[in-house]
Amino acid sequence: MSGATRTGLEAFIAGMPKAELHVHHVGSASPAVVAGLAARYQGQTSVPTDPAELAKYFEFTDFAHFIQVYLSVVDLVRDAEDVRALTYGVAADMAAQNIRYAELTVTPYSSVRRGIPGEAFMEAIEDARKAAEAELGVVLRWCFDIPGEAGLESAEITERLALDLRPEGLVSFGLGGPEIGVPRSQFQPYFDRAGAAGLHSVPHAGEATGPQTVWDALNLLGAERIGHGTSSVQDPRLVDHLGEHRIPLEVCPTSNVATRVVPTIEEHPIRQMVEAGLFVTVNSDDPPMFGTDLNHEYAVAAELLDLDEGGVAELARQGVRASFLEDAGKRRLLAEIDDHLAGWSGPA
Repeated sequence: MSGATRTGLEAFIAGMPKAELHVHHVGSASPAVVAGLAARYQGQTSVPTDPAELAKYFEFTDFAHFIQVYLSVVDLVRDAEDVRALTYGVAADMAAQNIRYAELTVTPYSSVRRGIPGEAFMEAIEDARKAAEAELGVVLRWCFDIPGEAGLESAEITERLALDLRPEGLVSFGLGGPEIGVPRSQFQPYFDRAGAAGLHSVPHAGEATGPQTVWDALNLLGAERIGHGTSSVQDPRLVDHLGEHRIPLEVCPTSNVATRVVPTIEEHPIRQMVEAGLFVTVNSDDPPMFGTDLNHEYAVAAELLDLDEGGVAELARQGVRASFLEDAGKRRLLAEIDDHLAGWSGPA
């Protein structure tokens, strides 16, 4: 694809209304926000206070190193004021990308165990959510995420916070962190109870492990979408199952290369997924940590899948269709995407 054509497609992507389904709360904090928090707690953290130094800090040797660095940033969020400021800042960055709707993966356990009362945490994220919708036009919803590396204590606390203090914006229940050595089966009772309470199931699976983790997420955790699912293409029977049941995959290309679960962007399995007829959505995961954003992820996907503007718009529609946005909201956002495509005449 020529440079001029690529520039035009990137402009189309930048202006396109979008939904994002797999993006982490703390992992979306901008370098300026992270550096500001690091300065606030200087002497108590290894996180650099210089935004320029953060780029080096966010170079990961493997998935385990990524988790280590991620948790060091999580440790900077120590009071409700930090939570509110971080959340609204994430929404502002989304608004700048024309993201209209996002399901933000939040890990309340990490904040509560650091001393933030559950009620104060809920008030902070809800205040930011309402302000983001009123002032920025960004609709946020929450996925409360169990950090798998913290074990069953984290599952119990996450479930309690989700069900006893359920914030208005909460729509789903997830499972993140390392997959190796963290069997999905131990979390089944928590997902069963969350599902019975009306929360959707969206665990990470098949990112740093093989297809069996995806099967476990489906069969044990009732997964309605799969976070990443990168290894799914290794199992033809799983591919058939995902395709037959139209189970969306939350694909994050740059993230998978940054955490070394995929060797290079050229080797990413997104093309295999699409060619197999799987329900693919494009997402950014922890964008500042990986030097990306959702617009860039769409450009990467367009390159890997050889998409024009119409193909990119259809990919964006997939994100809306796979979301837990109410039907009226889906119709409005799909219409915005259609209008953007119909009115596109190239960059000014």
